[in-house]
Amino acid sequence: MASDGAQAEKYDPGNVSADIGRDIRAIRQSKGMTLTEMAVKLGRSIGYLSQVERGISELSTEELRQVADLFGVPLGWFLVLSDVSEAERGYITRAGLRRTSGDTEGGLAEELLSPDLSGSFEVIRSIFAPRSKRSRPALRMTEETAYMVSGMLDIRIGDKKFTVHAGDSFRFKEEEFDWENNSDEPAVAIWVVSPPIY
Repeated sequence: MASDGAQAEKYDPGNVSADIGRDIRAIRQSKGMTLTEMAVKLGRSIGYLSQVERGISELSTEELRQVADLFGVPLGWFLVLSDVSEAERGYITRAGLRRTSGDTEGGLAEELLSPDLSGSFEVIRSIFAPRSKRSRPALRMTEETAYMVSGMLDIRIGDKKFTVHAGDSFRFKEEEFDWENNSDEPAVAIWVVSPPIY
């Protein structure tokens, strides 16, 4: 259970505000930010943002844009939830309604395959552009595994270096890592991360 007041709540597939609130909480926690810190950065009260995260209060589009900017995700990341049918919300992710982050021109484009961020893990489709590499190593307090769908990727996990190809998979936990696609073809991986980071 989260230490900042988050409680297990019954899933309500008809409540888009609750879906958005859960995702805001998950992203905030993945960034290591407290509710108090988020309130200060956004100039809002802790109580109001707590109600937003619990789906009791709803953000305006401009406030949602500020949250998206704060966390470095596109505004559409949250708005796509309103296009998902009530029956499918929380269960199904349709190909045309995946939430995206980044772009191949920047080296990495990602799509969230999980219906939302409320579970104990998330599934991401990562597309690594040809001749691209991570700008600096990452260290996350997560356990991660990936399956290479196509292409090849050079991976560094801690002080170990590997080259993985289509059909290979790898796993690491709370270790510094980075990647580089040294080929002329894109590389695609299905990435599972626990707890969710987006």
